[in-house]
This record gives sequence, structure tokens and C-alpha cells, in this order.
Amino acid sequence: MAWTAKYIIQNGKKIGFDEARVHPFSVGHAYGGTVFEGIRAYMNYSTGKLAVFRLEEHLVRLDQGMKFMRFDNPPSRDEMRQAVLDAVRANEPDDDAYIRIQVHIESLGSMASTGSIGWACGAMPRERNAKRSSGLSVHVSSWTRITDTTMPPRIKATANYHAGRIAMLQAKADGYDNALLMTRAGKISEGTGACLFMVRDGKLITPSRENDILESVTRDTVIHLAAEHGLSVEQGIIDRTELYIANELFFCGTGQELLPITSVDKLSVGDGKPGAITMRLQEAYESVVRGTTNAHAEWRTPV
Repeated sequence: MAWTAKYIIQNGKKIGFDEARVHPFSVGHAYGGTVFEGIRAYMNYSTGKLAVFRLEEHLVRLDQGMKFMRFDNPPSRDEMRQAVLDAVRANEPDDDAYIRIQVHIESLGSMASTGSIGWACGAMPRERNAKRSSGLSVHVSSWTRITDTTMPPRIKATANYHAGRIAMLQAKADGYDNALLMTRAGKISEGTGACLFMVRDGKLITPSRENDILESVTRDTVIHLAAEHGLSVEQGIIDRTELYIANELFFCGTGQELLPITSVDKLSVGDGKPGAITMRLQEAYESVVRGTTNAHAEWRTPV
């Protein structure tokens, strides 16, 4: 992408992107007292206009995270909505933008501190995964997924991503593109930063909430789009062995978008190529995020 991030909105003020500062011993940094959202704004190339995709749903989840973390006087949803739009406009992107909005305890303190609260929102370019068309090679990690009774995965806290990072580093060291994590009960949960869908016998299956998944906005989008394209969608349990006999597999998430998986543990998924249903849904997703279809206009917030 040609454009670069020039400005960031921090605590309501527009400053230079490289000027943003938080003390290294702040509670948000020292103890992981931070929640965030990754959001995308997509360009409609025929109109030259950007729209933020499913902004309200991301802000609802951010509210839930701040409540769970017991933050004192957190920023309002209206403030966060405006910050997202301001961050995109300030940087004047000429293509898609990845937006990160982060709320943290910016003061010094202890693990029990709940304030004072700071926040930042930035828009920046983010290249799409190079294997978006060819597919990923993944393995089933020996590391297990975090659970609701330890580090609740439905809360999008930065600390939660440490577990996925460990699994990703191991996957890369072992020659894979990414990893899948299982629950402590031995059922498939999700990837290191994306939810999973499986196609088996023409049916779309995704691990349910009980399998320690992030309640993903993109996952919800795929479920809606699949149903609208006449596909049966089941939310339930996926066993490890089902991955090896699946017809298709793909990841989904704001950062990952829709990424086909073509091998698991060095066994081909289907014929070893991105599947027809996966690519059909990828195309449908592309249309709805860019607004080249009139469907779901309520999901797109004009910048």
C-alpha cells in the first residue's frame, strides 16, 4: 500500500503517529491491563469512498471488555466511534485501512489497579496475507487454548494473545504457516488469532462458544453470509480427526479476513487446493465489506 500512518488519536487528541507514549511501567503494559479491537475500513474502488466494517459490533465488544476489566471511567461508545472516524480521516488513506483501538490503564499501580484509563486509536496500512489465494499449511498445536475460567477468550484483552503467540512461534519453527489450538477437553477451538470453519459433506461447521473461542465479528458475518448463500451452518464440536477428512477448512477474522487452509499436519485438506465453498464465501465477504453489493448496508459506516 502506498499510504503511511501519519497521525494517531490518543486520549482524544490528534498527535503524530510516532509521538504516542505510555509509561513502560503503566499497569496496561506491566500487567496486561488492556483491551482492544482490530477493525477494518475498506475502499469501494468504484466510488473512491471508505467505509468501516461492522463498527458498532466491535464497539459493543470493546464495552464488554472494559466492563469485565472493571476500568474506572472508561471512554464512552460515542467517543470511541468518533475516534475511529477521526483516525481514518486524519491519515487520508487512499486504500484499505486497518484500525486498532486500544483502552488501557495508563497510570502506574498494582495488579488490582483499575485506573486511570487512557486510550489510543490509529489507522494504518496492513497487507493482506500472501496465501489468501493459495492456502495455508497449519498444524494442531501441543499448546491448549485458554479457557473461560482462566483468561476468558471472549474478552479481547491483549494478554490473551500471549497463548496464541506461543503456538504461532512453535508453528513457524516447525515449518507451518499457523496453528490450531484444542480445548483442554481435546476439541478444536480456533487458530492463533482467527476462528475456524470446516466444510464436511456440504455442511459448514464451526466450533461453538463452549469451545473457548473469541466471539468473533467476522465469524458472525460468515454465518450470515453462508445462510444467505443456501449453506447449512452448524455450531458445535469438531474433533481433531475431522480436520484430516474435511473437504475444506478456512480461518476467518478481521486481520486474517477469509484464509483457506490446504493442509493440516502435512495432510492435504480435500484435494490440497482452496475449496469452492471457501472461495465463494471469500468472494461474498469481499463484496459486502467493500459495498459492491447493496446487502447489509447497516454493516458499513461511511468515513
